[in-house]
Amino acid sequence: MVTKIICKPALYAAVSIAAVVGSAAPATAQTSEAAADESVGGVPEIVVTAQRREQSVQDVPIAITALDAQSLETRGVTSALEIAQFVPNLVGINNTGLGTGNAYFLRGIGNTESIATFDPPIGTYIDDIYISRQNANNFSFFDVERVEVLRGPQGTLFGRNTTGGAIAIVMKEPGDTVGGFVEAGYGSFDRFLARGSIDLPLSDTFAVKLSGYFQDDKGYARNVTTGERVNEDDGWGVRLGIRGDLSDTVRWNASLTHSYAASANLVNFTCNPVAPTECDGRYVSTGLSKDSNFTGLLTGRKAGFGLDNEAWLNLFTSNLEVEVTPDLTLNVITGFVNMEQDFALDFADGRALPSLAVPRPPVLGYRFGGFAIVNEGQHDQFTQEIKLNGSLGDGFIDFVSGIYFYKEWNTTDFADVFTLPLAPPPTGVPLVLADRTLKNSTTAWAGYLQADANVTDQIIVTAGIRYTDERKTIKFDDNRLSCNDAVIEAACLESANLIAANGVRIPTRQRAKVWTPRFAINFKPSRDLLLFVSATRGFKSGGWSARATSPTEALPFGPEKAWSYEAGIKADLFDRRLQLNLAAFWLDVSDLQTPSAFTRANGSAAFITRNFANYRNKGIELELTARPTDALTLFGSLGYSDDEYRLDADLPRFDLYGVESVASQLARCQAQLATGLTAGGSGADNASACGVGIVAPDGTLAEPVRSPRWTAAMGASYDAPLGGGLSLRPSVNASWRSKSEVSTANLTFYDRAYTSPRGTSYPANPFGDGAAITGSFSPARWIVNASLALVSDQGWSLTAECKNCLDQEAVESTLTNYTYLNRPRTWSIRGKYMF
Repeated sequence: MVTKIICKPALYAAVSIAAVVGSAAPATAQTSEAAADESVGGVPEIVVTAQRREQSVQDVPIAITALDAQSLETRGVTSALEIAQFVPNLVGINNTGLGTGNAYFLRGIGNTESIATFDPPIGTYIDDIYISRQNANNFSFFDVERVEVLRGPQGTLFGRNTTGGAIAIVMKEPGDTVGGFVEAGYGSFDRFLARGSIDLPLSDTFAVKLSGYFQDDKGYARNVTTGERVNEDDGWGVRLGIRGDLSDTVRWNASLTHSYAASANLVNFTCNPVAPTECDGRYVSTGLSKDSNFTGLLTGRKAGFGLDNEAWLNLFTSNLEVEVTPDLTLNVITGFVNMEQDFALDFADGRALPSLAVPRPPVLGYRFGGFAIVNEGQHDQFTQEIKLNGSLGDGFIDFVSGIYFYKEWNTTDFADVFTLPLAPPPTGVPLVLADRTLKNSTTAWAGYLQADANVTDQIIVTAGIRYTDERKTIKFDDNRLSCNDAVIEAACLESANLIAANGVRIPTRQRAKVWTPRFAINFKPSRDLLLFVSATRGFKSGGWSARATSPTEALPFGPEKAWSYEAGIKADLFDRRLQLNLAAFWLDVSDLQTPSAFTRANGSAAFITRNFANYRNKGIELELTARPTDALTLFGSLGYSDDEYRLDADLPRFDLYGVESVASQLARCQAQLATGLTAGGSGADNASACGVGIVAPDGTLAEPVRSPRWTAAMGASYDAPLGGGLSLRPSVNASWRSKSEVSTANLTFYDRAYTSPRGTSYPANPFGDGAAITGSFSPARWIVNASLALVSDQGWSLTAECKNCLDQEAVESTLTNYTYLNRPRTWSIRGKYMF
C-alpha cells in the first residue's frame, strides 16, 4: 500500500505536465520553419546516435541526456565522472581506492567492483567501442564532440551487459580546415593543466586531428605518518584522429589514443586522526608510502610496488562506412583496447578496521598498510561489428541490423596483505591472505535487428531483438612458494581446488544464451512534440567472486536480467526557447548481482558477489533547458526513484554451493536480535547474521545502495557583451541528492554510547542514534560549481573556476567500514586560444 501512495503523486504530475505540453503544442506547431531554426536562437539541436543512426535527440524514443561540446565546456566538465552531476537518477563516484576508475549507478543499477570477472552494468562506449573494464574509465575530456547518457537497459543495440544504461562518448572528427585550440591552467594543490588540438587537412579528402592533454598536481590529502601528499590526479594522453573520404560512397573514421593516469582515491578524513582538532584539510595516516615495497612478502613484479595507482590505456577505433545504395549503409566497426593497471593501496589506513567496540581505531602507521591490495593487471579486448542501416518500402521501414563479436583476455596478478597487531607498529605482523594470478576470458557473439514501421506521419512502431551467446572461463594459479613445491595443498588457490564449503565443485566455465527484445510506440502529433512508450529487456552475464582468498570463496554468480518499461514526453516549446523532456519508468531486475563484504574471524575483509535478490525501481525523470534570450541559458533536472530489493520466497534455504538465502539469513538475524545479540557486537555478543550482505543491523532487508530518492541539478550561464569584442560569461551549476546508503548491509556506527541487552557497553551504536562516525550512511548534499570567463572574439578566453565551491563533504562509498569522501573544493585559472 505504501508503494501505491508514493506513486500516485508522480503519476498525477506526469499527466498534468502532458496536458500542459499538449495544450502548448498546437501553438508551437503553427510557428514558421524559420522560427524553429536555430539561427533565431532557442535551444540548440543535438544530433545523437542513441539508436545507432543519426537523429535529433528530441526524436529518439529513449530517456537520454545529451551534452554537446559547448554544454560540457560551460558546465566545466573535464572528466567522465563529472557528467553524473547533471543526469537525473545517476550517481557517479570514483571507484574505492582507484582515482582512475568510475563506478556509475543509474536508476539504482551499478557496482563498484573492478575485478575482471565482474562486468559493469552501465556500459561505457567511445566512438561505438565498448570499454569493458571500469579500472580506467575516468576519461579526461580533451576533444569530445558530445556525451550521450542512455538511461535504462540497452539490450538491443548496445547489447553487451548494459542492464542499467550506457554512457556513449563521441570524439570530434578531423575538420576540413586548419584549426584547433591550446589551453593552459594552474589551480589548487599546485595543479598544472595543458590541453590542445589541431586539425590538419592533408588533402580535399583526407584529414587528421592531433589532440593531447597533460595534468599534474601534488594531491589534496596529507599523509600525517609519512609526510607525503596523496590522492593526486596526474596524467597525460595523446590522440590521433583520421578521416578519409575514400570515394563518393566510402568514408573512413579512425583514431588511436594512448593515455596514462596516476590517481588514487585513498580513504581520507577531514580532521587529522592524530590531532582531531586539526580540521583544515584532508588527512591520511597509512604507513604504506610511495617508496615502500613488498619484497620478501609477495612474488612477481608487484612486490616492488609502493603506494600508488597507475593505469595505461591504448585504444584503437575504426569505422569504415560504405553507402551500398542511397537507402542502405554498411558500417564495419573495429575496436582494440589494451589496458594495464598497477596499484598498491591500503584500504584500512594503516590500522585496524572500525568496529562497534572501536569505531575510531588509533593510528598505527603499519608500513605494509592495515589491509593492502597489491595488483598488476593486463586487460586486452577486441570487438568487431558489422552494422547495416537502411530503409525499405519507400521509407515505410527504417532498420538497423548487425553482427557483433567480442573477445576479452585478462591477467591479474594480485595479493591481499592484512597486518595483525601481534607486534608493535609500524611493523606489526603482515599476513599474506592470498597471492594469486587470475586469468579469465570472455567470448561473445551477437546478432541484432531493430525496425521502425512508419505507420503514419505521426505514428512509428518499433520492434527489436538481439541474440547473445557468451562464454566465460576462469583459471587461478597460487603464487605462494608453499603452493609451488610440487605439492598443491588444499588451501592453495588453484583451479583444481575450487570446491565450495559444502563439497560441490565450482565450475571454471560459464555460458549464457539469451534473447533481449525491445518494443516501442512513438506518437508525434506535431514537429515539436513526441510521446512514446517502450518495453526493453537487458542482460548481463554471470561471473565469479574472484577476490577470494581461499578456494571455497571463489563462488560463481549467475546472469542478471532486467525488464524496463518507459513512457515519455519530449517537447520544444515557445519557438524552441524551452525544451522539456519527461520520462516515467518501471524497472524489474531478476537475480541482481550484488558485491558485498564481510569480516572474517581474524578481522580481515572478504568480498563476495552473489545474486542476492531481485530488484524493483520506479520513478520519474524531468529535464528542462531554456534559452529565454540568446545570451541566457538555463537548465534543470529532477529525478525521483522508489526502489527495493525483492526476495523469492520459493528459494531453498541454501543454494547449490551452500550459501544461505537472504530470506533464511533475515530469519536468523531476527532470531539473534531476539536473544539480545547486537549487529557488529564483540565476540559472543555479535549477531553474525545482521549487518552483513543485504541484511541491515536492525534485522530488516537493507535499502539498495547509491539510489537516493531524489536527485536534482540546476544551472545558468550568461553572455554579457562588454564592447570591443569582449564578453563576460558567468556560469553556475548545482547538483543535489537526498540521503542514501552506500554499503549493501547499511552498517554505520553512530556516536551515542550503547549497552546491549546482554550488558555489553559500546562507545557507538549501529541503529542510527546520534551522529554518524563512519560507515554506510550518506547524508543529503549540494555540490556547487561556478566559473567566470572573459571571452574575446579574437579567439582567446580567460576563465576562473571553482568546483565544489562550498567545500561540501559528501559520503560516496564505504569499504571495510571506512568512509570515502568526494574531492574537496578546487579552483583553477585557465587561458585558452582558438585558431
